[in-house]
Amino acid sequence: MEGRRLNYNDFLDQSLNRLHDEGRYRTFIDIVRDKGNFPHATWHRPDGTDAPVTVWCGNDYLGMGQHPTVLNAMHEALNATGAGSGGTRNISGTTVYHKRLEDELANLHGTESTLLFTSAYIANDATLSTLPKLFPDLIIYSDALNHASMIEGIRRNGGSKRIFRHNDLGHLRELLEADDPKVPKLIAFESIYSMDGDFAPIAEICDLADEFNALTYLDEVHAVGMYGARGAGVAERDRLMHRIDIINGTLAKAYGVMGGYIAASAKLCDAIRSYAPGFIFTTSLPPAVAAGAAASVAHLKSDQDLRAQHQTQSKILKYRLKAIGLPIIDHGSHIVPVIVGNPVHTQKLSDMLLQDFGIYVQPINFPTVPRGTERLRFTPSPVHGPAEIDALVRAMDTLWAHCALNRAENSA
Repeated sequence: MEGRRLNYNDFLDQSLNRLHDEGRYRTFIDIVRDKGNFPHATWHRPDGTDAPVTVWCGNDYLGMGQHPTVLNAMHEALNATGAGSGGTRNISGTTVYHKRLEDELANLHGTESTLLFTSAYIANDATLSTLPKLFPDLIIYSDALNHASMIEGIRRNGGSKRIFRHNDLGHLRELLEADDPKVPKLIAFESIYSMDGDFAPIAEICDLADEFNALTYLDEVHAVGMYGARGAGVAERDRLMHRIDIINGTLAKAYGVMGGYIAASAKLCDAIRSYAPGFIFTTSLPPAVAAGAAASVAHLKSDQDLRAQHQTQSKILKYRLKAIGLPIIDHGSHIVPVIVGNPVHTQKLSDMLLQDFGIYVQPINFPTVPRGTERLRFTPSPVHGPAEIDALVRAMDTLWAHCALNRAENSA
């Protein structure tokens, strides 16, 4: 029997070595962000020494993680209530801070209700995996480039799904036409797709939903806080919020804190609250986090200047990178992907930017993006000023030449 024992470490070694061989192994960089001096941080090197770095890949899109209004609200709640919430939402973990945040979000989106989760990933997964319990025989039509959290929630729900080609209205129509008109339907898509930075045709998808009596589920995680008159997202900007049945959003990106939520009718939120294990069986967010998020949401409802500055910095960076011939994708959003097209080269560029120039940007490889489209994705913010942009452009120009990479042929 001894000779037949399995060595489980061998399986783990094979899996990890495969990632190393393909250039897809993820390396975590240990940093300490410098409050009041974003996007600057300190990198704790593996050898124990420290070095200053500029973070170019974070998702604190507006720098709200250091905003005094947010920090003051968190300090007040922390001093008043302590560290944790003390329970699940059902068992002592619903505080006045959670309710204030949900009310603030419902007001933001113009919905009857919202439901707070520990992250937008959990919000997507829990909601999409629960909906077939509420709507028997539900068919979910999912964009091919939807986020992993949406894919996982749809996969786990045990119901029927149809995958339509990315932003392909004709293909979506074909799939809708092929199914029983009496069966419940839901179309799940994103407003901004985070890897290419392109927008969904929201109005046209809503038209199809109306025609085929389908619900709409819109993920706005890369848009809330940044788009629309009050930061409610692309649907607000395009005056389409009233046509969306369920909105998913995050508090961890533009709002600079942590957490996720859905915004919908009171009845739908009540049903998800009552049936979704991902909501029921987990400890709620700390009150201080909820307080900070509520303060951030409230502030950004009126800070249009910060949103405008964010878009300006994104446009400037795109213009500068295009001017030196780098192959960027530009769909008009705030996301700035530079296509490298090889996982090993992408990792090498990332390493050299960090080690030689103090610029921190993570490589984006398969399966996050398709093979052959590996990239560096830059996320400029209002706190990335002229000096930071100049340093990045000079470094990219130098390294692109050093690595003998093609210029502009992959631009979109």
